[in-house]
Amino acid sequence: MKFFHRFAYYLVGLVIGVFFVAMIFSGKDTRCNYFPNSRVLNDLRNKPFYYSDKASFILAEKWIDTADIKNSLQFGDVDFDKSNIELKKGKLYIIEGKTLKNQEVILKVINYSDRAVLEDIIKK
Repeated sequence: MKFFHRFAYYLVGLVIGVFFVAMIFSGKDTRCNYFPNSRVLNDLRNKPFYYSDKASFILAEKWIDTADIKNSLQFGDVDFDKSNIELKKGKLYIIEGKTLKNQEVILKVINYSDRAVLEDIIKK
């Protein structure tokens, strides 16, 4: 068999395979969270998120808002040296992020089994 015929069979099989893979994964909400930072942030984003009284008071100061919190939970970095500490029947995570005005902030979030609570917001 000539090279052209083998290449044509290869392309037909490749197109069919790509079609089936696209059909299988198109309806699913698949994520590739291989690294610990991504897994922790994804877990915090997917749980009901609450604000403590202290965090609500800081949010009322208007230098940071909930969009900044969501942005930090999406693109922030978890400081594992200070995190993963048992606190109030949950685990404390320290997340370093930025506001939309490029102000660096530190979020202290307690991750419970059924919810996540923002305990404190610290301006760097």
